[in-house]
Amino acid sequence: MPEEPNKDATRAPANSEKSGGTEQAATAAATAVNIPRVNEVQLTAATGGAELSCYRCTVPFGVVVLIAGIVVTAVAYSFNSHGSTISYFGLVLLSAGLALLASSAVCWKVRLERKKERRRESQTALVANQRSIFS
Repeated sequence: MPEEPNKDATRAPANSEKSGGTEQAATAAATAVNIPRVNEVQLTAATGGAELSCYRCTVPFGVVVLIAGIVVTAVAYSFNSHGSTISYFGLVLLSAGLALLASSAVCWKVRLERKKERRRESQTALVANQRSIFS
């Protein structure tokens, strides 16, 4: 992408070191770097729309966290350390893994229902359009 000056760009000095001489300070103040601001459309284009697929990315993280929670809890309770920090950490990992898996299941269900609703709406519009053509 070509470098274009942007009105909304934030300007930051290129040289952040403190200088003792006035010549170096003037040079540092004259040299600035443009930091462009990114809007939501550009972010969606850059990520490929991955923000709409929450259930796809939370499943692997949920499984890994759940397995880690099982292992940490098993190690803590095998050493008979009930109420210790590691046993609490294992229980937190277990509950976080279950929460991630549950949230991914909820996201998947919501997405499935939206998809079914869109199909119903398009079929209804198709049938109504077909009736108006033959009437």
